[in-house]
Order: sequence, then structure tokens, then C-alpha cells
Amino acid sequence: MMHRRRKNRFALNTALFVGAAAGLVWAGSIGRPVGNRRVPAPTKPVDLDQYVGRWFEFARYDNRFERGCEGVTAEYYRLPDGLIQVVNTCRQGSPDGRSRSARGRAKIVPGSGNAKLKVSFFGPLFIGNYWVMDRAEDYSWSIVGENSGRYLWILTRAAVPDTDTQTALVRRSAELGYDTGMLRYTRHA
Repeated sequence: MMHRRRKNRFALNTALFVGAAAGLVWAGSIGRPVGNRRVPAPTKPVDLDQYVGRWFEFARYDNRFERGCEGVTAEYYRLPDGLIQVVNTCRQGSPDGRSRSARGRAKIVPGSGNAKLKVSFFGPLFIGNYWVMDRAEDYSWSIVGENSGRYLWILTRAAVPDTDTQTALVRRSAELGYDTGMLRYTRHA
């Protein structure tokens, strides 16, 4: 009986902590600078079989939940129920720092050509938009944003893309309306 009460108290405390963290993330996004005031809708459909796998974060708009992160990767897996499992991993402070991961699930937004997803890292408490704004025909890079213009991620299949690819990705982000002066470049080992 005592063990069950302790377990229930732990579960309640965990739920309250996760709820508070989700609230802080949401509240922290309100005052965040907007890097794109006219976010375009994604126009290219996404083949999920080609999109899944490991991506390396080349650059991002700085955000609270990735503070101090280097060596960032995102891995996507198709699940039997039609959802996508998301595993984001970062290295704290340096490309070979302590690893930490966040797991989530993504659901495709109907009618979006698989280019818009709703992603949740805290169950139903926090659901964010994930829009594949543009991608390479061979799925070697992807530019990801969302509707508020406060978040941007540039992802590549190579940990360190060649200089021409880096330049092209920054230029393409600017063409999509993003303020590339706000980009924070991710270091990889």
C-alpha cells in the first residue's frame, strides 16, 4: 500500500513537472524574436520513406530547449500506427559533450503532402508545428520551420556539409523569407 502511494505521488510529481516545462516552453516562445513574418506554406510533398532516418542540424534559430546544444541530430522512424517517432539528441556544451535526448511522436497533417506535421514531446500537453519548408530532391537537406516564424532548423544528412551546400542552404532560407542573421550554426565532431 505504501509503495503504491509513493508510486502515485512520483507519477503526479512527474506529470506536474512535465506540464510546467511545457508551459515554460510555450510561454518562452511568445516573446521570442520573429525571423520570418510571412512564413510561406510548404509546396513540395514529402516522401516519408525517404525523409526518415538520421539528420544532422546544420543551423537553427536559437531556442530555449536547445540551449548549449552542439552535435545535434534528429532521427525519424515510421511506426506501425502511422505516426512518426522523433528522437532529438544533443551534446551539451560541445560536439563531444554529455548526450541528452528527447523522444516524441509526429502526426501528418492531412492534405499537406506529408510536409506538415504535428509533433508532441510531452504527450498531449505540448504539440508543435513542424513544416518541411523545402528539401533536396535527393533528401540530402531539409529546411524546417513552423507557422509563427520564430523557429527554423536547417538539416543535412552529412554532419558537416560542403561549403557550396552551406552557402546554398543559407541563401535558400533567405529566399523563403527567413532572417539568416539569426542563424546559430551547430558544431559537430
